[in-house]
Amino acid sequence: MSVTVVSSLGRMGRWEPDARGRLQQAAMQLFLEHGYERTTTADIAARAGLSERTYFRHFPDKREVLFDATHLLERLVVEAVAAAPAGAAPLDALSAGLRAGGEMLDGRRDHALARATVLASHGELRERELAKMSGLVAASAAALVARGVAEAPALLTAEAGVAAFRVAFDRWVAEAASPPLPDVVDTVLAELRIVVAPA
Repeated sequence: MSVTVVSSLGRMGRWEPDARGRLQQAAMQLFLEHGYERTTTADIAARAGLSERTYFRHFPDKREVLFDATHLLERLVVEAVAAAPAGAAPLDALSAGLRAGGEMLDGRRDHALARATVLASHGELRERELAKMSGLVAASAAALVARGVAEAPALLTAEAGVAAFRVAFDRWVAEAASPPLPDVVDTVLAELRIVVAPA
């Protein structure tokens, strides 16, 4: 897979805004150029034109620079689940949340593709991704419970829905001419519905 990350960091001074975004961009560039293992937090900070102390003000360790968007993903999913129509079935409410998450990632396709490349190259990062997805399952289940869904069905729905989201994401990344991620999410969720409730 060919991934291009825009390089404009060299001209930036320490005073310029968006240190967090600059650190994320610098990290992605370095991980792709030199590999995750060979890149240090000092390297990332230097590429971004910032101090290593600034790096640690934004991220607790080297891994977390890759997982910052998972907090936004989780928030978007939970908010959309909460905003789903009152009579929506649990999977329909969760589908609205997963579609919202898909819209966010679709708007960052280059970053998402680069990140997927980095994660695929390192077992520790893949494990971290699974842990983050477990967090999304828990948050989704809690959002469904808040809508009045019983705990066991809420957890089952969340597990199945997030698994479908991961399948959709992998399909979207693998196909250069893939439809927008929200549409792929809808397709995979439709496939899930056929599996669990065949006609």
